[in-house]
Amino acid sequence: MGADVRLLADPFDPGRELAAFTALHPQAGGVVSFLGQVREGGGCEALELSHYEPLTLPGMQDLAAKALSRWQLDGLLVVHRSGEMWPGDPIVLVAAAARHRRDAFAAADFTMDHLKSESWFWKREKVGGQWRWIEPRDEDRQDLSRWG
Repeated sequence: MGADVRLLADPFDPGRELAAFTALHPQAGGVVSFLGQVREGGGCEALELSHYEPLTLPGMQDLAAKALSRWQLDGLLVVHRSGEMWPGDPIVLVAAAARHRRDAFAAADFTMDHLKSESWFWKREKVGGQWRWIEPRDEDRQDLSRWG
């Protein structure tokens, strides 16, 4: 199977996306998923992700192809939002289906580490009515270095 990679400007329903993905892969022994959402608390009023259109979706598709070539997967789902979001809104959903759980876990982890640290998105959050840019953390870069 292949990858279903989508970049959305509108909200998505992660439960519906995951149910549909799982239904497409009944032969999989395991489906591993990660859902990233806008954190509530800490004064965050909103989160905005902008991106460079000509590179973002092709870059996400290339990342999915790398994951598919590295592990034995039945399928990979990557859904990522852009635009303005509020606490509790889903930002990203990654799901990997594989006959064996370790491949699914590794592929989902690899994909998220790369999306978090090498992504084509610029992120800023609104706190106290003021916007501020968010840079990748050192921990995110260290997570990425695990993959060689």
